[in-house]
Amino acid sequence: MSIAPERPRTAADPGVGVGGAAARPDGPAKVRGEFEFSSDLHVPGMLHGATVRSPHPHARIRGIDTSRALAIRGVLTVVTADDVAGTNRFGLERRDQPVLADGLVRYVGEPVAVVAATSPATARRAAEAVVVDFEVLDAITDAETATAPGTAELHPGGNLVRHLRLRHGDPVPDDPGLVRVSGEYHVGMQDQAFLGPESCLAEPTAGGGIHLRCSTQWLHIDRDQLAAALGLPPEQLHLTLAGVGGAFGGREDLSVQAHAALLALRTGRPVAMSYPRRESFVGHVHRHPARMRYTHTATRDGRLLAVEADILLDGGAYASTSPAVVGNAGCFAAGPYAVPSVHVDARVVYTNNPPCGAMRGFGAIQVCFAYESQMDELARVLGMDPVELRLRNAVTTGSTIATGQTVDGPAPVAELLERVAARPPAPPRTDGAPTVRGVGYGLSIKNICKSAGVDDYGTARVRLFLRPDGRPAVQVQTAASEVGQGLVTVQQQIVRTELGVADVGFLPTDTTVGDAGTASASRQTWMSGGAVQQACHRVRDELLTRAATRTGHPRDDLRLQDGAVHTPTGAIPLAELIDDAVDETAVFRHRTTSPLDEEGQGDAHVAYAFAAHRVTVDVDAELGTVEVVEVACAQDVGKAINPLGVAGQMHGGIVQGLGLAIMEEIQVRDGRILNPGFTDYLIPTAADVGAHHLDILEHLRPDSPYGLTGVGEPPMLSVPAAVAAAVRRATGAAIHRVPIRPQDLTATADVPG
Repeated sequence: MSIAPERPRTAADPGVGVGGAAARPDGPAKVRGEFEFSSDLHVPGMLHGATVRSPHPHARIRGIDTSRALAIRGVLTVVTADDVAGTNRFGLERRDQPVLADGLVRYVGEPVAVVAATSPATARRAAEAVVVDFEVLDAITDAETATAPGTAELHPGGNLVRHLRLRHGDPVPDDPGLVRVSGEYHVGMQDQAFLGPESCLAEPTAGGGIHLRCSTQWLHIDRDQLAAALGLPPEQLHLTLAGVGGAFGGREDLSVQAHAALLALRTGRPVAMSYPRRESFVGHVHRHPARMRYTHTATRDGRLLAVEADILLDGGAYASTSPAVVGNAGCFAAGPYAVPSVHVDARVVYTNNPPCGAMRGFGAIQVCFAYESQMDELARVLGMDPVELRLRNAVTTGSTIATGQTVDGPAPVAELLERVAARPPAPPRTDGAPTVRGVGYGLSIKNICKSAGVDDYGTARVRLFLRPDGRPAVQVQTAASEVGQGLVTVQQQIVRTELGVADVGFLPTDTTVGDAGTASASRQTWMSGGAVQQACHRVRDELLTRAATRTGHPRDDLRLQDGAVHTPTGAIPLAELIDDAVDETAVFRHRTTSPLDEEGQGDAHVAYAFAAHRVTVDVDAELGTVEVVEVACAQDVGKAINPLGVAGQMHGGIVQGLGLAIMEEIQVRDGRILNPGFTDYLIPTAADVGAHHLDILEHLRPDSPYGLTGVGEPPMLSVPAAVAAAVRRATGAAIHRVPIRPQDLTATADVPG
């Protein structure tokens, strides 16, 4: 579909509604540099915080001497674990992570103490002056050995965080007439690389509470974790979303929030904290590195019969969202293919490496690289076109996937692949460069919204009122985090569509309104958008009730349209019906799901999203370089609420996927990050990403607002797999890991692909 430009506005224009290419309301301020991010927050008399961190991946704390730090002029306090009144523990799925280390440190960079001072420089100097007596312990930095017999336990109960055992269908008998391909694949640790480092401002409130303005993906879960960890009633914690400079999963976990709150409680003064880039690299979770061993079995005409997979994720020092990430990896280990027999063991373990957690793709991207690499290898062995092999096995509506669940929504997998395959090839090079060209394909599947029986919901408040000049206007309030994905834009569009009012603004995004859930799992347009739509319906119902009372007409004979309630005898402008504001709140839930059983089977997921990629690369094997020439992406979005925003998400996802494919990797040695900065941790620039060609398909869902499907994650998922396939086609190299390194380009396969 094409993306129409925003149409001109007129005085009577209700604004761009659902389906229109609406401009972002926060866009102009961001472009002009006027938008206030969390690191810009400032109040008179505020202090500045800094963190004392462990230099060791595993050590026992024998003592902490704060005297030198406290002697520095301008230092007000140094807080350690002994000063934390609550449980001193937080975690999204397991409360296993200390706010401040209390006896042991389990990774390099773990917080040990926090300092408050009158300036950032003084706070940093004081943090350096704190002396910690460590007894260094042996570190476990290899995921393979973390659960080996005799290995020390990093946490009570052992180093295995979760093992998902998935058994679907019967094993395939050993038949010499069948074709089997096996491989081992690796995905490196990737950083979310958001441009706005962690920062917040904590201000004491009356009665011993805290008002925390922070950049986060989930205000209410932050509040609940803080309340338990700090020993405060939840009602004494008021969290407000500050300007967020990107997220991609890295802001789901607590970082500066608890430390700033501790210092504000201790000093009775506002405290701001902001990480420099190097500290940000140890201050948030990363993508799980993965080792995956696969075997695919097929008939000689290319029909998949079985997929066996052994998946191991390195979760690092604490659990974060690892149980859910490995759940996704296991559920989608067979890809968007109809396979009668799927046997998967997916494990995630504790190590003394940096903690890993949520990142765009959330377990599905690691296995996508493996299963798509397997499909390419199977096509090579069979002598089949890799596109044809995928088409022959693609799931459709009504297919059963590895969890035993039926795909009951749109599943245009074949159509997506056919779209990208049908695009004209990229024009040939004319500069005479000594490169070899390759083209590769990738398909992906991922769940949308929360899964496995989680009570997933969104809350929204919609207030219709009159401006002083008599014009109707609407204010929307949710606790949903705008992290750059364009959520505020689609909320405006929904209000304009449902109520016909162009003037739509926002009340503070904070914890005074009900929970909206996390800005992850590609869920916020579905969940908070659904809540806004329902709240608008309640406002509309109230307006119709008022009009029916006034006119005597039955409500069924009335309709809200073009800024007025239309009756059989005429139209009543909204201004005449709003003698006081109409204020409604709604809670939206999707259909229920259920946990997986002991065999990994169950109705675990609300919906699935699919995307396809074709990537063209030019490879200079002598120099070890991969140049991305172009990327074609086709994605089914259900309903494009804002086609311009959808295209932005697709472009962004492609770029992030290219980063994982060819350049982005956190280098960890003996538990230490070797490249904690954008000098050595490289992310793609405009010169690295090639041309993008997008196909936005709209197969409406029957069970979501406007028929939409989540957009944010699918455009990234199969990019690394498609890049690797293209490099194999160009060079014959046996690419078994991403990101691809220069030396990988000379590791040739037995038979070029």
